[in-house]
Amino acid sequence: MVLDSRRFEARRGFTLIELLVVIAIIGVLIALLLPAVQSAREAARRAQCTNNMKQLGLAVANYESANGSYPASYGSAASLTDRWGTWGSWSPQSLLLPYMEQTPTYNAINFGIVSHGDQGHLDVVQSTAITTGIASFVCPSGPKPVGTYYGKARSGNSYFASVGSSLHWVGASGASAPNGIFMYGGSGSGTEGAPARTLATVIDGTSNTIAFGEWRIGDFNESKLSIPQDVINLRQMPPGISPEGWGDARMNMPLGAAPFQAWLTLCAGAAPGSTAGGENWRTNMSYLGQGWNQGMFGWTLGNTMLAPNPQYPNCRMCGWDGDWDCPGMYGLSSYHPGGGNVAFADGSVRFLKTSISPSVLVAILTRNGNEIISSDTY
Repeated sequence: MVLDSRRFEARRGFTLIELLVVIAIIGVLIALLLPAVQSAREAARRAQCTNNMKQLGLAVANYESANGSYPASYGSAASLTDRWGTWGSWSPQSLLLPYMEQTPTYNAINFGIVSHGDQGHLDVVQSTAITTGIASFVCPSGPKPVGTYYGKARSGNSYFASVGSSLHWVGASGASAPNGIFMYGGSGSGTEGAPARTLATVIDGTSNTIAFGEWRIGDFNESKLSIPQDVINLRQMPPGISPEGWGDARMNMPLGAAPFQAWLTLCAGAAPGSTAGGENWRTNMSYLGQGWNQGMFGWTLGNTMLAPNPQYPNCRMCGWDGDWDCPGMYGLSSYHPGGGNVAFADGSVRFLKTSISPSVLVAILTRNGNEIISSDTY
């Protein structure tokens, strides 16, 4: 009998070197493809962020059409004795909920009671509404806020209603009344109210006036300096403006450009030391954009004093600690390379570059500066 020698030949497999070469090739391919995948994911997140702002822009345009004025921040009952005030006021975003398919959340709000805090425990009835996370208020390009709020995850807010190029936010503050569309409009009692902003007051045109801007939600870590989203508690007015000068016209740009720049320098100098000490929560306020319900700076109102993602931190000037119902800078920032999104009052959304000219920036921030700006300048 003749034996077939092929039956006894050993099967040949991959050598170790060949296997390592294949693994190396796969690793190189992954390294080449990963940036493209990450870029595609960021493009999708940026598109969603743009869509969120588009919803806000259209909502505010529809609100104005239905009500004859733009929404503002309005005060509510802080206690049985202190009827009205800026603390605990309701945000423009909360008034826009029915125009963003959030009617159930809107209906769960009692606008006659404070939006935040536990004074007299009046706000407990609001907990169902104000702990509701609204996806359209949070940009997916950045992390969500950490911590809890009434026992639930913080809702977060990536899009602020712009008061313009103003360090102040109260509509009845005299010469320094905000020059944007939004503001604190006062109380329902009319004792400290300001006239509602209407379409007729937007002299520069809705396509040339920013309604909403984007900011990075704070990291909630007062021991870490995060620029630009951290808010430094400088406790100082701009140089040359007295501590009681909240009504000073130089709180608005461009008139107050020189005091503002000097104040920015002071704020930047104080920033590195803001994280030190056992009570650094007083000096490094790292919880920007923690929720959409309260109508004040740092929560839902902001200003556009600088281009997106500046080298300066945000800053406030009040002598007290705690909430942010005081003047300061709470401005544009994003996780998008090269700039950030803004929604104009006509409902359009555009990407504002970090390199935008300061003069052009101021022009599209104010509603009544009588500037004529072409969109190809930013």
